[in-house]
Amino acid sequence: MVVDDWVSRVTPHIAFVLVIFVVASILLVSSKLRPDLIALLILITLGLTGLVKAEDMFSGFSRSVVITIMALSIITHALERVGATRKLGQLLYRLSRESEPRAVLVVMVAAALLSLVMNNIAAAAMLLPAVIGLTRQTGLRSSRLLIPLAFGTLLGGMATLLTTSNLLVSAALAEQGFKPYNLLDFAPVGLPMALAGIGFMALLGWRRLPARGLDRPVEAKSRTGSLSETYGLRQVVWRVNILPGSAMAGLSLAAGRWGEQLKVHVVGIARGGTVRLAPEPNEEVRVGDVVLITGNPTNEVLARFGLTLTDEAIWNGRLTSEEVSLMEVALAPRSSLAGKTLREIKFREKFNLSIIAIWREGQTLTDNLAETPLRFGDALLIQGRRSRIQLLRSENDFLVLEEDVMEAGTPRRAWLALGLTAAAMVLAALDILPIAEATFAVACLLVLFNVLSMDEAYSAIEWKVIFLLAGMLPLGIAMTNTGTAAFIGNVVVASLGQWGSLAVAAGLFLVTALLTQVIGGQVTPVILAPIAIAAARHIGANPRGMGMAVAMGASMAFLSPLSHSVNMLVMGPGGYTFRDYPRVGLPLSALLSVVALAALALFWGIR
Repeated sequence: MVVDDWVSRVTPHIAFVLVIFVVASILLVSSKLRPDLIALLILITLGLTGLVKAEDMFSGFSRSVVITIMALSIITHALERVGATRKLGQLLYRLSRESEPRAVLVVMVAAALLSLVMNNIAAAAMLLPAVIGLTRQTGLRSSRLLIPLAFGTLLGGMATLLTTSNLLVSAALAEQGFKPYNLLDFAPVGLPMALAGIGFMALLGWRRLPARGLDRPVEAKSRTGSLSETYGLRQVVWRVNILPGSAMAGLSLAAGRWGEQLKVHVVGIARGGTVRLAPEPNEEVRVGDVVLITGNPTNEVLARFGLTLTDEAIWNGRLTSEEVSLMEVALAPRSSLAGKTLREIKFREKFNLSIIAIWREGQTLTDNLAETPLRFGDALLIQGRRSRIQLLRSENDFLVLEEDVMEAGTPRRAWLALGLTAAAMVLAALDILPIAEATFAVACLLVLFNVLSMDEAYSAIEWKVIFLLAGMLPLGIAMTNTGTAAFIGNVVVASLGQWGSLAVAAGLFLVTALLTQVIGGQVTPVILAPIAIAAARHIGANPRGMGMAVAMGASMAFLSPLSHSVNMLVMGPGGYTFRDYPRVGLPLSALLSVVALAALALFWGIR
């Protein structure tokens, strides 16, 4: 009878919204279509059926949450651009002291702190190279540190507004006339959860992780300096004069076949008092030029081509500039390139980049690199134009470990980037400026002050996430306008309300956490935040406290690699399988559920 009563309240509009939700969930789980395409199809369906007004159909693209995420992506890239990743790697190494539980603690605390001021994906992406570098320096297994890295960002994100799920719940509150969350409103619940989660992982959780990945420490040299210093480039870069009558004079680098004939790599050409680093293959070599090379050419070979070594002080020892960068990469765990040479994979032709050294078992190799078979555990030092070197970030066979972008003036830019970022956080925390305005203003200033270019700012934005969110946000509008959210909220209240508002919050928290494992924390809050607000209204509870239950549940992405992008980010480098996540994520989730409900009762009056 009760079931019949609820069924009778389902209007055609509510039924259609529920059908859209179910179909979208099935498509998201099945991975038959890209998530961003599914979101856009939902948007189109809502508009064509009139469930969302025409003026609201594309409103998702102008929402403050979307603008904030775009701005945070740009800010994160700027911090990485000025060398923050390398500094973090050095700090992690000094603090971990080659102790596995200590390294887990240090990595998780660093990840949590970073995710306090940027979204989780950005924080994880920024720390991943530093943690991979830490495993090389200490010999610790990467599989023991990378799930803690991912979980650390999720835990830290619980304590701040800047996590995507928290921003979405805050936006839902504002849309329905309630005060949105402040930057620090999440701390009373999120901070105890973060501390409990980090403590569990550092004491017990790491023992449940597999032991896979890197286990050989780097020997012989310190890894705490810049890439140029680490590889000792001053000692391995030679300077040769182009003599009159040289066989190389008048030929481009490609035509001269320096790599094939002399077994060297050209890293720069000095002419007229200036040094052009990472010259293009069509760059012509002239008489009187000084060419910077790596390799080990003999005097006999040089003389045969009209070249001679010189000690002219025309080079300052750096191989980076505004346009040229050094990057250190390794073979990804499942790379198909192990055992192949650079010539076989046509590395130079494909990327137009030069590998100038290989770090192998504590030694720097520079001789005949094109014919050296690659091994797992090798670190490759690459030089090239920054516009080209970024292509390696999207290659599945390579894992970027570190980028040396420190050049003259960069310390000033680093302080500028850090200062502007800190200013944005303070302005948002004090409610002087909305978070969207503060972060977007900083993103524009970083471009204005040449910390990064406009093209780099565009490339820093994860457009798939932007379209996913902008496409899904109108579904929340439809659920509110059609009464779907109120209907489901009433069902939740009728089922759990007799035990009080804390039971309702627990039900919403659990449903949110379970849905997050299936469709992700970027979608779940859009659907459940309006439901939580409707339930709170029905029982007279604090809507902001009930929304907090949804926000915290949407960050409980510990059971599956599909539940959050940070889990997918570390899956390959850590060599994880699907079963590795619930082994540690299930007990962690149980602990955090208890902490979350206790904090909701204590700080938000949900009882």
